[in-house]
Amino acid sequence: MSDTTVLPAAARTENDLALGLLRQPRSVLFGPGQRRQLPRIVSEIGHHALLVTDERMSSSAEFGEIADGLRAAGVEVEVFDLTEPELPRENVMAVAERYRELPIDVIVGVGGGSCLDLAKVSAVVLANGGDVRDYYGEFLVPGPGVPVVTVPTTGGTGAEVTCISVVFDGERGMKVGVASPHLEATVAVIDPELTLTCPPGLTAATGADALSHLVEAFTGRAKNPTSEELATKLYAGKNLLTDVYARQGLSLLGRSLPAVASDPSDLAARTDTMFASYCAGMAINTAGTAGAHAIQSPIGNLTHTPHGFGVAALLPWVMRYNLPSRVAEFAEIAQLLGTEDSSASDEERAREGIRAVERLLRAVGAPTDLATLGLSPEHFEAVTDQAMLATRLTANNPRELTRAAVLEILRRGHAADHDWWGE
Repeated sequence: MSDTTVLPAAARTENDLALGLLRQPRSVLFGPGQRRQLPRIVSEIGHHALLVTDERMSSSAEFGEIADGLRAAGVEVEVFDLTEPELPRENVMAVAERYRELPIDVIVGVGGGSCLDLAKVSAVVLANGGDVRDYYGEFLVPGPGVPVVTVPTTGGTGAEVTCISVVFDGERGMKVGVASPHLEATVAVIDPELTLTCPPGLTAATGADALSHLVEAFTGRAKNPTSEELATKLYAGKNLLTDVYARQGLSLLGRSLPAVASDPSDLAARTDTMFASYCAGMAINTAGTAGAHAIQSPIGNLTHTPHGFGVAALLPWVMRYNLPSRVAEFAEIAQLLGTEDSSASDEERAREGIRAVERLLRAVGAPTDLATLGLSPEHFEAVTDQAMLATRLTANNPRELTRAAVLEILRRGHAADHDWWGE
């Protein structure tokens, strides 16, 4: 079955090849306090480091500790701390212009998703030259980048382990992905202690993002790719190995997100949330995200709302649309989130999986309808037109995303029509 085959409402795509595929950093170091290993890790890779972060993080004691530790290990340190949310193209080109003539041999990204995406994509632009626009798309980066060490400070994006960077191109008025195995970090150092100072709003938005990654990876389309497709397409589809990470992440997030919302200083809950985020990143790195992410991008451009809140508001409605194609997976989500009624029918357990996701989003203060984002019905047509251009994402949706389907999702999500189950 090709990626462009139109699926009837109740069709399912199965992993007939029994395929398992992961892309991942060479090393991952996880655990509270493990950022203190960075001087050793970085000094073994290079001697002239560029630290990529944002202004909030660069003024923190934790960042100062990281930079001072590198210097004490004999590493020369440069700092770029002007990363902006939603990563504008201008940030990438500013890094390329400022540091192209310096002998940067390792880049350390410290921060949320935009900081990590900037570190990864700047590494390939510095090494290969040109404009970041030259690399928009899949498998267009011609060679390896400067080695990258990723240090996430939020529990949500999974960018520390993914081989894609999302850039907002203002002239095009849209987000564009640079997707290539060459963007994979050399080492990811994941220290949950760094999330303890994460503001509540950012905690909610990134937690919602992680949940959307897990749901879309676990319920996305299985593609049974050919050898050629594996060599040229980043997203090979839902598969045996991504399911392992998705199940683990959902199980962790179901209990850790409400605990973090209740007590932001709960390190055990922060650790579980961070691990779930890592699992989500591992899953989407080859399974990909799907409908909620395709539709969120133009909504975010219009409403200027955080990415995590946008996918949160869309996720219940995209899930409802996908329900006829993913009854078994949604029923399993109910079980993984601890709300399954074993005596109920498959359909009712699947609906409970969607309701459980909605409750989890509300528990952290994330929106679950589109009106809350400030989206107006007059924008539905324009949002739909832009969403349909995100073919890299729409191809992952388990049920065919037609233009009429996207409009229906927008209408139902804006009206918060909880009686709609995708029929």
